[in-house]
Amino acid sequence: MIENELLAKLLVFRSEREWEQFHTPKNLSAALCVEAAELLEQFQWAKDSELTELVESEREAIEHEIADVAILLSYLCHDLKISLSDVVRRKLELNRGKYPVEKARGTATKYDRFE
Repeated sequence: MIENELLAKLLVFRSEREWEQFHTPKNLSAALCVEAAELLEQFQWAKDSELTELVESEREAIEHEIADVAILLSYLCHDLKISLSDVVRRKLELNRGKYPVEKARGTATKYDRFE
């Protein structure tokens, strides 16, 4: 959900370095997993009671990892001609069916375990 102008800058950045050759869907997906894991690493072993302070103290590192995830996802969507907004809208509608408010409110239960 990066603006078109920013996406264009990302694509120029990538092109100037001739990185498209490395950005196969498999490689971008793998890199996306690595960056998501690096985001998770920022919170690893933290107690819930420590999260507010952790986010404050590690905010810049967390923002960098979020940016890395967003950049790679933007490249992947661009290369596969996928509109992130469109697929998120469709998935939201699917999730509305899987997680009706009356069954899902206030619970982390997966939809296939609802009674």
